[in-house]
Amino acid sequence: MGRPCHTLLFRQPAREGFAVIAHRGASAYFPENTLLSLEGAIDMDADMAEIDVLLSRDGVPVVVHNERIHRATGGRGRVAHYTLAELKRFDFGYRFKAARGEQIPTLEEVLELCAGRIALNIEIKSGAVQDVVLGGVEELCIDLVYRHGMESHVAFSSFDPRALLHCKIIDPSAVTAVLYDDRYYLRTQTPAAIVEHLRADAFNCSKEEITEKWMADCAAHGVPVNIYTVDDEKTMRRLIAMGVGGIFSNRPDVLRKTALEAPSVVR
Repeated sequence: MGRPCHTLLFRQPAREGFAVIAHRGASAYFPENTLLSLEGAIDMDADMAEIDVLLSRDGVPVVVHNERIHRATGGRGRVAHYTLAELKRFDFGYRFKAARGEQIPTLEEVLELCAGRIALNIEIKSGAVQDVVLGGVEELCIDLVYRHGMESHVAFSSFDPRALLHCKIIDPSAVTAVLYDDRYYLRTQTPAAIVEHLRADAFNCSKEEITEKWMADCAAHGVPVNIYTVDDEKTMRRLIAMGVGGIFSNRPDVLRKTALEAPSVVR
């Protein structure tokens, strides 16, 4: 069971068995989830980039985190209420003086940029998930991934268990990662049990949620663990020492440097 993120990379990671994952691109330095942020992550030698996907009103997978556009653009309304053409008119770089006018990218545009350069963790946002399997956001994303030859370099994650199950139904070879949300699971369920139930490949949770007990459970069952979102070096070093397989960070340059300098994990 389990397929760690570093098996999806285009090159040998800076630290063996560990993936530097740029959270929404290099989002400490550039507008999150934009092509500019992803270029920044590539320039910083991140191993993988994490992006978020929702659907526009006309059914196009777009890369954006929040269902409402206010935080990213200062505008009003939901992503799902706008067509792609309408979304393209908003300034998704308005919080960064040097990035004014940056547009929302489609998943296709992101795949075109990243193919052959950096692996991706595509988080399917719960707001885009429906009960239907065929024709939903998962199938649209998987089709685009195959169209750009990225199927061996992409992991799909979601807080919504339906998205993970749908991905495996559509493509049993798709790599999926549980994004842990305690609202969906019993307190008695272990990470490995959740991963097995959803036929997933990895377990992702926050730095506040991870425990030595959970790490031991995942290690015993061969489940890779990835932690979000970590920007301080002290926490990075602590998690690397615990043996996590990857860390999501808004500062991939800092994480890469810390990973290179951290002592080897003794098991």
